Amino acid sequence: MTIRVLVADDQPLVRAGFVLFIEAAPDMRVVGEAATGREAVSLARSTGADVVVMDIRMPDVDGLAATAQITGDPDLAATRVLILTTFDVDAHVFQALRAGASGFLGKTAETDDLLRAIRLVHRGDQLLSPVATRALVGRFLAQPEPATSDGPRLRALTDREREVLTLVGLGLSNDDIAARLVVSPHTAKTHVNRMMTKLGAHDRAQLVIHAYESGLVHPAARRNVEP
Repeated sequence: MTIRVLVADDQPLVRAGFVLFIEAAPDMRVVGEAATGREAVSLARSTGADVVVMDIRMPDVDGLAATAQITGDPDLAATRVLILTTFDVDAHVFQALRAGASGFLGKTAETDDLLRAIRLVHRGDQLLSPVATRALVGRFLAQPEPATSDGPRLRALTDREREVLTLVGLGLSNDDIAARLVVSPHTAKTHVNRMMTKLGAHDRAQLVIHAYESGLVHPAARRNVEP
């Protein structure tokens, strides 16, 4: 299957470089280029892109607002957004994940890392850069008084689904969860998919946010778990 990629970056040379790398991959095709967030949203709708590689800082509509528009559009439910960042504005990265982005990647990443990230985001079954993402989520969700784990968003979950959500929040993959709970990877994936539906989560990244915001996972917990 060919992954259809939309590249959104306001710098022509940077955008051209990404396009060159992506087009060279045998399983990918660039279906559009956008210089503004508004263009990115419009092209995502017209091209049916599978993955949008989105810069945060863009004119007209920035990458955060564009991400929220894309992930909030029912017609683009299958479209994933990969945020590009310099990692020097952590709050923006967290806001992008909360807006529905599937993950993020540093602009200085190697070509192979970019292609791998696109494949992971397209597949939708693994959180991109889980250690870095958990650190960001933990930093921006840390509160003097922890949230409670019995909020209305979790009432629809079974006890086993809450257990799986906790492990997702700690950064474990489906295979890791299966091994921890002594179930098959398919069963673990089924639990994850059901939770996405019940919680209205666009992807695994948003499940991590639910796990922290509900209090099932606390920032300090990540130091005690080896995925």
